[in-house]
Amino acid sequence: MPSSRSQAALIGIALLGLALTACQDTASGHVVGRNGARVVETVTNPPIDGCHRFPEGVTNVDNQTQSNLVLYTTQDCTVPPGGQSNYLDIGNSDQAVKATGPWHSFSFASE
Repeated sequence: MPSSRSQAALIGIALLGLALTACQDTASGHVVGRNGARVVETVTNPPIDGCHRFPEGVTNVDNQTQSNLVLYTTQDCTVPPGGQSNYLDIGNSDQAVKATGPWHSFSFASE
């Protein structure tokens, strides 16, 4: 029986290692996009890599993650000519202004 205990311990250590590695690839918490008072989307523990699109433009974004965000008016996380992006710190909220229009996507800022 000692070998089955050793195998169980090794499997447990391997699973713990996988779980810890997976946590590093996600932003712990929520990103909430609203259009006025209506919630458009809540993203829970999103991957930190890549571009994340809102299903429609949002006028308010709450960053309830442990990572900083960059908000974009485009759907592909790019800044259009003459446009801008917006940096959103951990635990903060942002409201789109009429001059920029609604936010359509976000990515996580490199830290």
